[in-house]
Amino acid sequence: MNDLEKEPEYEDWQVVALPAGIRLDLALAETMAKSRSFIQNLIEEERVLVNGQVKKASYKVTADDRVEVCLPPPKELDVRPENIELDIVYEDEDLIVVNKPQGMTVHPAPGSWNGTLVNALLYHCRNLSGINGVIRPGIVHRIDKDTSGLLVVAKNDAAHNDLARQIKEHSAKRSYLALVHGLLSEPSGTIDAPIGRDPKDRKKMAVVFKNSKRAVTHYYVLERLPGFTEIKAVLETGRTHQIRVHMAYIKHPVLGDPLYGPKKSPFDLRGQVLHAETLAFTHPRTGEYLEFSCPPPGSYREVKEKIKYSSGHRA
Repeated sequence: MNDLEKEPEYEDWQVVALPAGIRLDLALAETMAKSRSFIQNLIEEERVLVNGQVKKASYKVTADDRVEVCLPPPKELDVRPENIELDIVYEDEDLIVVNKPQGMTVHPAPGSWNGTLVNALLYHCRNLSGINGVIRPGIVHRIDKDTSGLLVVAKNDAAHNDLARQIKEHSAKRSYLALVHGLLSEPSGTIDAPIGRDPKDRKKMAVVFKNSKRAVTHYYVLERLPGFTEIKAVLETGRTHQIRVHMAYIKHPVLGDPLYGPKKSPFDLRGQVLHAETLAFTHPRTGEYLEFSCPPPGSYREVKEKIKYSSGHRA
């Protein structure tokens, strides 16, 4: 094989800042939110370099180390269209706004390859933006499986790039309704606290001050109920689990939250009582300002009524 026929050794190397004083494999697993076995395989395959050299998994990281990692390309998977009913709020040649039900995953992932919003969109639209690949076609932003409400999906790459820019620059507006534990004393407030991977549990996010990004949530009290408060939460930034993490951080976790709330949730809920109520952005082709709102689902309203009229259920 001549030089022109050789495959490049590795591409897309990235420098990763790691905490000093712990094993290389453990530090990478925590920082990159990957399993330890996955990281150990990368090290064995010489896809991890420390100061330009291959090191063992047991190597102790120092503050001056330059650690480079090359992740293997993601495997392309066959995501099939599925005839699943969609609640379409708005649609044109560039984008579609849908009201996602609680319990539906946005895009396929291990343990949830079927029945997702992407499966439904592929059946309905046929063509979506390819920027995020086969697993997440058209997905500009997402909401959690057990969060209901509005999200916008791009049908082409131009629309996707413009909508992603608006979200990054905070010109797109997103607000949520939520029921949270306890009574908030002030009528409104702002939580400005950075969010990153929880160092104690990689499946969770947390307010941390290393390997984190700035996160800002504004909240407004809508109604005080027995033991709970209904709020409107407006995102200034859009970090993973942002509202859930921030409300738990100020000791008012979202009702029914299985990750950040109390272990035992009242009312036998199947997930957090959180609804993406309002979504606004500038249309990427026409420049028109669009704003959409949808009321919370019946399950949200039912929980609210139970709080009002059921005795013996307190936070």
